[in-house]
Amino acid sequence: MKPRVGCLGVGWIGRNRLEALLRSGLVEVIGIVDSVEANARAAAELASCTTVSSLDELLDLDPAGLVIATPSALHAEQAEAALARGVAVFCQKPLARTAAETSHVIELASKTNTLIGVDLSYRFLEAATRARALVRSGELGSIYAADLVFHNAYGPDKRWFYDPALSGGGCVIDLGIHLVDLLFWTLAPPEPGIVTSQLFAGGKPLPAAPSAVEDFALAELRFDNGLVARLACSWNLSAGQDAVIEATFYGTRGAVRLSNVNGSFFDFRADRFRGTTRECICEPPDDWGGRAIVDWAGGLAGGSGFDPSARELVTVAKVLDAIYGRPPSSSSQSQNRRMQELVELA
Repeated sequence: MKPRVGCLGVGWIGRNRLEALLRSGLVEVIGIVDSVEANARAAAELASCTTVSSLDELLDLDPAGLVIATPSALHAEQAEAALARGVAVFCQKPLARTAAETSHVIELASKTNTLIGVDLSYRFLEAATRARALVRSGELGSIYAADLVFHNAYGPDKRWFYDPALSGGGCVIDLGIHLVDLLFWTLAPPEPGIVTSQLFAGGKPLPAAPSAVEDFALAELRFDNGLVARLACSWNLSAGQDAVIEATFYGTRGAVRLSNVNGSFFDFRADRFRGTTRECICEPPDDWGGRAIVDWAGGLAGGSGFDPSARELVTVAKVLDAIYGRPPSSSSQSQNRRMQELVELA
């Protein structure tokens, strides 16, 4: 019998992930919730399932898994509500707005031994997989530097992205999270010892822990093992094309670059560099968009519980906090009590 799954939020990205689930045939979609009635109806018709009006009603349908594609401020609370009932979670990035919120969700998933996944989809590019394998083979020697870039010539079209209380930040948490995740997924470095950054909005520098969201950011991460990583990301930059997305890893015996092709958000290649020469090791086509959720669905269908590698999400969130100039987070007694209440409900 296929696991039963509910979908919370079926806007553009939620609808896309729903379609990937249905194509996979791994699960049965049993319920849809969306604040836009037309979205909910269209998705329910596609999945041949019912619509309900709230997360509580969706969880009362007794799903084995929940897919969350709602504004970022809601992710942590909605994920906790599902995990507390033993319901596996697949969430759009970010899982939460801060490292503290992320840690609470991950610890609840661990305590309840419940599967959790986040849509950090660039891990599932064939080009990213090839680049990672080359790095980890040792053929490039010792990796000592990384350049990470994500410039989007457009900005988000939803107003909540521009409210830091709802989004957790601007282009860094929206786009930079993918770059930081690719860095840790590829290299598995320790947490950086030093993080410096400068955020901008409308061309003007922002102070630490800004009250406005940034549309341009530069950051440098220095690690105790000698690795240095530079990160740049933006919304609405005059990039000369739709997007510039690159992750380059420099080693003592060569380098490898993952990059988008001709400004595309969907087509990627990977190139190996030797001095002044390059060799293409992966190029389009590659139908990768739904792989993250299908991977999660496969784990759900196979009865997987909590995967300790999910703790990497907390490390990534800590780096984002540092880029934003937020102080290191510590759990308060009230937060610990909330965690205990959730565990007791499970």
